[in-house]
Amino acid sequence: MESVQNIKQRFEIIGNNPKLNRAIEKAIQVAPTDISVLVTGESGVGKENIPRIIHSLSHRKHGKYIAVNCGAIPEGTIDSELFGHEKGAFTGATSTREGYFEVANGGTIFLDEVGELPLTTQVRLLRILENGEFLKVGSSQVQKTDVRIVAATNVNLFNAIEKGKFREDLYYRLSTVEIALPPLRERKEDIHLLFRKFAADFAHKYKMPPLKLDDNAVQLLQKYRWSGNIRQLRNVAEQISVLETNRDISGATLQSYLPPTEGSNLPSVINHNKSESDFSTERDILYKVLFDMKSDLNDLKKLTLELMKSGAAKAQDINPNLIQKIYGSKEDNEIEFEEQPVTAVVTPTHNESYNNADDNYLFAETIEEEEVLRLEQKEIEMIKKSLEKNKGKRKAAADELGISERTLYRKIKQFDL
Repeated sequence: MESVQNIKQRFEIIGNNPKLNRAIEKAIQVAPTDISVLVTGESGVGKENIPRIIHSLSHRKHGKYIAVNCGAIPEGTIDSELFGHEKGAFTGATSTREGYFEVANGGTIFLDEVGELPLTTQVRLLRILENGEFLKVGSSQVQKTDVRIVAATNVNLFNAIEKGKFREDLYYRLSTVEIALPPLRERKEDIHLLFRKFAADFAHKYKMPPLKLDDNAVQLLQKYRWSGNIRQLRNVAEQISVLETNRDISGATLQSYLPPTEGSNLPSVINHNKSESDFSTERDILYKVLFDMKSDLNDLKKLTLELMKSGAAKAQDINPNLIQKIYGSKEDNEIEFEEQPVTAVVTPTHNESYNNADDNYLFAETIEEEEVLRLEQKEIEMIKKSLEKNKGKRKAAADELGISERTLYRKIKQFDL
């Protein structure tokens, strides 16, 4: 079995970070087997080196090695690329074509950005992992392939599974062994080594003297976040190599090549200013509802008193703006007045003048109760629509309604939805 140091020299891997060394050790250990491997890590950490190591140390090293970027192939053609197609299978299929899994038979195939695969393609890939069988696009003939699959992703597949974008059974088939590569910010001791290697390579490529960093530049290099990891570091080294005539690089010079928005590890400040209509707590929402209900009830009382004073008021004689404010628009509530005058008659219970205050409040309370029921129906309708729109996901529905998930859950239980 080859040592980690030999593998680093062979594949030009720079660094002595323990997590990096452990990842290489795991690649060496699984290489002689045929089990599937999932390589995880942020974009730009060098995930493509692991499948190359595995292939070169396996019994398939004389077979084909094919690397496929799943995120770069359009969804409409990825099945054809991976599994091939028959002549006439679709418009433009003028001849039969072999897919990558057929071409790589006996070798290794590296599926980079596997989290970007469409769900239909994931089903086909799962079949290959289970029994080595696949169907060409437009064919009904089952074909066999003997391929070692190594996949890589820079996304959290557990989150993708929760969102329904990645199959859980496929994840467990791919991740028989998982190899995680650390981001560059966790390999601070390796950053200067990598920069010197890139600077030497570009000095040779462009026939220039190599760059030299002073102490301030080295410290800045190690403190920077490097969200693009090794790829970003290499690009910065190339820019400085080409653009700087002075080969002694200071911290100020290096700073000018680093995006300022990413130059700090301090937590970002989030602006929590909200508009008047944006309520973030249950208390604010409750206050708003109570104030709105109070205003509606006051309007109802005015309408009631107007009816009682007139004794027999015609609907069209009542202030239409007041009615619209209480009951909403015609489209929302389907309320309309008939063309013929409609008389609203209030029959007194004791005398003609309605001087009894208790009777007045009894009439007003009846209308208030009807309005409360109307508000409750609107609330139920809004909750139902939001749940349907968000496919039953309570958290998304709660965010849309502007209430907490706990409050939404209580409302669902209350209204038996």
